[in-house]
Amino acid sequence: MQFQFNSDSSVMGTENVAERIEEMVREKLARFEDRLTRIEVHVSDVNAAKHGEDDKHCMIEARPRGGKPIGVTGKADKVDDAARRAANILAQRLERLFGKGEKHKHEPRPDKVL
Repeated sequence: MQFQFNSDSSVMGTENVAERIEEMVREKLARFEDRLTRIEVHVSDVNAAKHGEDDKHCMIEARPRGGKPIGVTGKADKVDDAARRAANILAQRLERLFGKGEKHKHEPRPDKVL
């Protein structure tokens, strides 16, 4: 699974932000790794130098193998918390997406005996 991290300049001021977020997202989505081709993470600080409630945004886009991309957004006061929220939402969406396919797979009906 390919991983791409993007951020604006105000977020990169924190130490090892890209490595921390990549590790956390990969850990959260590990069970889906063989079903995904790529994960893109975009983090930004909406207010830049000013502080505000939920001003850090993290958008994560997952690209399922052979499917349409799925995007989610998490907002929080800290970049790591926003990424964690987005990763949790994405894990739930992927669970529903892949779970539906598994749910509808079943054994073929046995032949009726007359």
